[in-house]
Formats: sequence, structure tokens, C-alpha cells
Amino acid sequence: MRIVVLVKPVPDPGEERLGDDGRLDRSVTAVINGNDEYVLEAALKLVEAHGGDVTLLSMAPAGVTDPIRKALAMGATRAVLVSDPTLAGACSWSTTQVLAAALRTLEYDLVLAGADTSDGGGGIVAAGVATLLALPYLSHARRIEPLDGGVRVERLSAAGHDVLEATLPAVVVGTQLLGEPRYPSLRGIMGARAKEIAVRTLAEIGLADRPVGGAHATTALRATRQPAPRGSGRVVRDLDPVAAASAIVDFLVERRAI
Repeated sequence: MRIVVLVKPVPDPGEERLGDDGRLDRSVTAVINGNDEYVLEAALKLVEAHGGDVTLLSMAPAGVTDPIRKALAMGATRAVLVSDPTLAGACSWSTTQVLAAALRTLEYDLVLAGADTSDGGGGIVAAGVATLLALPYLSHARRIEPLDGGVRVERLSAAGHDVLEATLPAVVVGTQLLGEPRYPSLRGIMGARAKEIAVRTLAEIGLADRPVGGAHATTALRATRQPAPRGSGRVVRDLDPVAAASAIVDFLVERRAI
């Protein structure tokens, strides 16, 4: 099975800050988006059990390769990085077009993506990619297994889970229930140095003349503000369990929470 995993380098959540232009400062330490690590783990388990390979696909500045090297050290086979100066400040719509165009240049059976990213939180890019490529879209997967010419997914639902099946190729968005990501081994780290990261420009994926990137962003940050400071809390102690429960219920009733 040939699997492509969408991987996004994001600012380390502990170092996130906005630049003067209202965009995230990308000069800070970059890490793999957390949710992407879970679907990468699922992809690696699938190829270990059924054969195949894993290609990483990312859109980021050309110099931001350390997170991709980590993903290669985890066990991915190769990586494709779409990088172009005009993509700085790209919105979700531009990102969707770029990733879809890059996928048209690759051979794959399955595309896996995390539910959302820590630096954006939109959670719409994978659905947009599936739409542009006219592929089946299966979301919120807690389990992924191959079928003969297809894929079966257990999708989280309000009642438990749904079972979805689709023909390949398909796009699957995974959740953290797919399994804890592995740590790269020393052998994997050493081997990642020799693995290919193919850098592609917009021209090389067929988007040289398309209106994508920061200059064509469909969204803009207008203002930011710090959240209000947290008020003082109330601690219930030195009470027997029944009295403590009654005090908590009274507290919630006062605030019309129940």
C-alpha cells in the first residue's frame, strides 16, 4: 500500500508568537504537528503489516526540514516539501490547492491527515483536498484497515462509532485514538539523514500562474487580545463526601451551570 501522510511543521507550542505583520513567527523552533504524528504512526503500522511505503507531503519554508527529518526517522520512506516564497502567509484555501496539486504528481493509494493543526485549528484542509481530487473522504478515524481494493474506517460518532468503507484512492483523517506515536530509534535517526526530501516549487507542481499564497489570502487577522485573567477558584475541603458533593452542586446551581 502506497500511503501519503500530510505533515505540517508548526511552531513549538511553547514558543508560539505573532510577528509585527500579524502572522505567526516561523523563525522559532518547528516541530511536527501533534495530530499528524498519530496518523503517521497509523501509516507505519499499515505498511509494516501489509507492505508498501510511506511518503510525507508538506508545505513549509525550504529551511524547515528538522521536523520532516524526525518523521523520516520514525520510519517514513521519503518526503516531498512544497516550498515557494510566495506561499508565506498562505490561507487554508491556498494550502488546500497546493497539497492537492502536489498529490497529482505522486502515486498513492491512501492519503492520511491529522484532524487539525496547532497553529491554525481549522481542520478543513484534508476535506478540501479530497474535494479537489474527487476522492472519498473518511473523517475522525479511530481505526483504519485495508480491504481488497479499498479501506475500512471506524469513525467516531456521538453514539460510539460508524463503520465506513470506500474504494481507493481515498483520504482519511485520523484521531489520536489510532495509537501513540513511536519515538525514532537511533538507527532510524541515522538512516533519516540519507532519505530524500524532494523540494518542489509552485511551478513544478503546476501552480505557477495560480493565485495562491499570502498575496491572495482569503482570511486576515484583524486584531488579537489576551484572554481575561482567571478568577479565584473555590476549593472544597475538610468535608465528608456527601457534604462535599452538596457544596459542589450548590456552587454549580449558583452559576446556572446545572
